[in-house]
Amino acid sequence: LLRSSQPLTGPNRRRCREDEQLLGTILDEGERGFVIDTRSAQAAKQARMSGGGTEPKSSYPQWRRLHRALDRGRPLQESFGRLVEACGDPSLSMDRWLSRLESSRWLGHVKAALSAACLAAQCLDRENSNVLVHGAEGTDTTLLVTALAQLILDPSCRTLEGFQGLLEREWIEAGHPFQLRCARSASGHGRGKQEAPLFLLFLDCVWQLSRQFPLSLEFGERLLLSLFDNAYASAYGTFLCNSEKERSLCKVKESTHSLWAWLNQPEEKQKLLNPLYSHNPLVIWPSVEPQSIQLWQGLFLRWIRPSQHLDEAWAEIQRLVEGN
Repeated sequence: LLRSSQPLTGPNRRRCREDEQLLGTILDEGERGFVIDTRSAQAAKQARMSGGGTEPKSSYPQWRRLHRALDRGRPLQESFGRLVEACGDPSLSMDRWLSRLESSRWLGHVKAALSAACLAAQCLDRENSNVLVHGAEGTDTTLLVTALAQLILDPSCRTLEGFQGLLEREWIEAGHPFQLRCARSASGHGRGKQEAPLFLLFLDCVWQLSRQFPLSLEFGERLLLSLFDNAYASAYGTFLCNSEKERSLCKVKESTHSLWAWLNQPEEKQKLLNPLYSHNPLVIWPSVEPQSIQLWQGLFLRWIRPSQHLDEAWAEIQRLVEGN
């Protein structure tokens, strides 16, 4: 599973022979690979017409392109904003609430992200093929798909330690611009041009996996909520800056504490673990049917829905598991 930080050809050039040679060495004679483009076919065509990057089929004869368009930027931010407004309005009737939820299109973004990740996973697992995932810049929807595909395929990524490594590798080191994307409060009304809840969308998809496969992830919802909170406002340096280069220039590792060090303390770690976890060596294929994708109430309704009884139930589950 590969990710590209940029299209395989660039502005004002028709071909990149270095990229062609690189991808050519990955496949043996007769093998084929898949390029999963998170842009729509129309967006790719427009980019090509304006001098932007694309991959001509003749230059990559062993690679088949598949488009799975994923929104990012303003469309995703506006969708999230409509959802937040609906969740914060206590006066809505049931019909009006359901209408507002549907019109926000947030669950549609969740479905699209999981579907694209499943496609990448299927190409790897069932077709036994190499997969290259890329988008407009390679630091947003590209990372969303590659990280989710690994969670679906690799049981080691579903452990607490493995999931932290996945985030470090696929989001932080790969250059997701956290400072730009999470510049203000996720629920605030003021929006910067670069803001977009891509990381939140990823966490929502992980929550969907944990709900559909409640025994297969070693960590629970509390970890996902903590990651969401720290991505937007944190006392730690893990999500600071927009790239490894910026973090190096700002000496983040030398001057701040790591969120992982805090979460991995024994007393904190115990709160994050899923007491029902049982190692599952199999691939977990999520359902993306409409009835299978649900609103993440623990996040979006966290200030409305009382959590006392849920916390008590979770503590009781832990007690029963430990007793056995």
